[in-house]
Amino acid sequence: MPQVEISVGGRHFEVACQPGEEPYLRSAAALLDAEASALSEQIGRMPEGRMLLMAGLMLADKTASLEDRLRQAEARVAALESAARTRPPEVEVPVEVRVVPPEAIRLMESAAEEAEALARALAEIAGAAPPAPAPG
Repeated sequence: MPQVEISVGGRHFEVACQPGEEPYLRSAAALLDAEASALSEQIGRMPEGRMLLMAGLMLADKTASLEDRLRQAEARVAALESAARTRPPEVEVPVEVRVVPPEAIRLMESAAEEAEALARALAEIAGAAPPAPAPG
């Protein structure tokens, strides 16, 4: 089991941890050291046990505050997700109204008449009955 030397409030400690946990231990010790150092600056030198207790309580208070904020944020996210599921998405569909110009309509009618005339002529040449005119 690895031994890690840490410093908290100007005091040095040797702490055992599981293999691979050394970076986490050093990180946690740095947080505790920051609180202990702030206490030492405000209050001055105090017994080791009291310094560690006070620093631990200060970290616990910060942690509780962060947990409250996390719960509030999670509740807000859940409410937004619920609202997003129950409300249809707001999608703006562009609508274009195009009017076919009268000249184009006349050209299409003329082309249709010519196509029908050609079909009748081909049917007469082939000896078949001419097709019925398209309804129009």
